[in-house]
Amino acid sequence: MLYSDKVMDHFNNPRNVGVIDDADGVGEVGNPVCGDMMKITIKVDDDRISDVKFQTLGCGAAIATSSIVTEMARGMSLEEAVGITKREVADELGGLPPAKMHCSVLATDGLKKAVDDFLVSHGREPIAVGTISHDDPDFDPHAEEPEDACDIEAE
Repeated sequence: MLYSDKVMDHFNNPRNVGVIDDADGVGEVGNPVCGDMMKITIKVDDDRISDVKFQTLGCGAAIATSSIVTEMARGMSLEEAVGITKREVADELGGLPPAKMHCSVLATDGLKKAVDDFLVSHGREPIAVGTISHDDPDFDPHAEEPEDACDIEAE
């Protein structure tokens, strides 16, 4: 499996590792099939993510996608953050092998859960409901994707 230099950089030098002790929102996701587990914590100021950290137990791609998602989300509005797609994560990393695209789904789902956790804890309506892949009982992160869905290649 070939990884881009950026994936390897984020795996070897992950950004924003840790937990925000007084987090405003927490998102935890996991995949029992591959064993990857992610926890994303966020701090929110004026509906913008002012700080974000992650803890990931998993493969190199899981760590890299967690790292890049935290970099992408910092400074975003809550709406922008829940709009980050697995394709954008893969693009930002210079590509992911098709077998590792599920890692970008885990990372975006963890962020979405953290945002919704913040909103619900403040008496507001969640905005990521229905967009979190791992909440769908029929979701299989390792299922074959359509041929054009994973045309991103690691260089």
